[in-house]
Amino acid sequence: MATDYRFEFGDFGSVSYMNVAYQGPLPLSAVRAAMEALEWKKLPHLMPEGVHFDLPDRVRAKIARLIGADPNQVAITTGASGGMAAIAAGMDWKPGDEVLIARGEFPSHFSSWLPLERAGKLRMKMFSPKGRFVSADDYIEHIGPRTRLVSASLVRFDDGALLDAERVAKACHAAGAAFLLDLAQCAGAMPLDIGALGADFAVSSGYKWLLGPYGTGFFWIADEWVERLQLGSLYYQGLEGARNFHSLPLENLRPVAGARRWDSPETASFTNLAALDASLDLILKVGVEAIARHNDGLVKEIIERLPQDTCALASPAETERRGPYVCIAGRNPEETAKFFGKLRDAGIIVSLRENALRVAPHIYNDSGDVSRLIEVLSA
Repeated sequence: MATDYRFEFGDFGSVSYMNVAYQGPLPLSAVRAAMEALEWKKLPHLMPEGVHFDLPDRVRAKIARLIGADPNQVAITTGASGGMAAIAAGMDWKPGDEVLIARGEFPSHFSSWLPLERAGKLRMKMFSPKGRFVSADDYIEHIGPRTRLVSASLVRFDDGALLDAERVAKACHAAGAAFLLDLAQCAGAMPLDIGALGADFAVSSGYKWLLGPYGTGFFWIADEWVERLQLGSLYYQGLEGARNFHSLPLENLRPVAGARRWDSPETASFTNLAALDASLDLILKVGVEAIARHNDGLVKEIIERLPQDTCALASPAETERRGPYVCIAGRNPEETAKFFGKLRDAGIIVSLRENALRVAPHIYNDSGDVSRLIEVLSA
């Protein structure tokens, strides 16, 4: 990457931060935007006119650009779980309906449906992958006549495996099932064309690869589901004519067309959305393709230099089967935990997930960070 983007972020000092899959750092521009938004609250007369509506719509449009969607298909939420909750509340569940989930998925893929299962409205059907990493074939094999929804991550949080979503989507639709994709571990880090992926719904948090604050995210819904998915609740800004809330036609209230009807309550949380808005500007300025190339180059370097005598790859080796990060394991679980401690002591910040080190670099990292990582793993 020709441009040095380290200056867009805070000074990490002696720390090599390679943990975006856990928390993406706020760019300095996002910090400034959040501070300005705090000033709006400290001195409300400084608050721009219309910001309650304009700010969410700016964020909506930028997210749409990142995933190849129309802004009208994007709702602003407080995280991936917000979109899942909308699906759980809005589907016309019938006893016997099944939600298909791979074992080892992120907990929100279970918690979202658990209350409905306990109420007898559906059943969570879980399966274990046949191979080391979950595949489209695993999902397709377990889709059955009672499958109502498949809930899956495009990139798994525990091992970085990339799902062939298009194949799963075709199998879902052939069986009359809907397909939900969790984009939390790739939105903003990989080029996405949500329409080509074939999903009916997609969700994401905003605090990882989108480099936004905690408590941000989005929910994407395919056009054909907007009228099919019932509203569990409706925030007032999701009403037609809400900008003129003082003169709403109370005799004919109805939700707006499109996904905005699923915006989370208090959508224009200024400090959150102002920061996310600035973070999205940086991602769009750099370009998702450039970010993906940079990250993939660092990941490939890690894989090529991995000391085989002490470590093993815990992610798919092939780029086309892997998301924007890589997982590494010691030769036994105890060694993995020891490596995690050694890396932390050396100021190299990664995550420990499922007995593997999850290494997630970004545009502020370089080969020097990789060398520091490999040095510790080789000791």
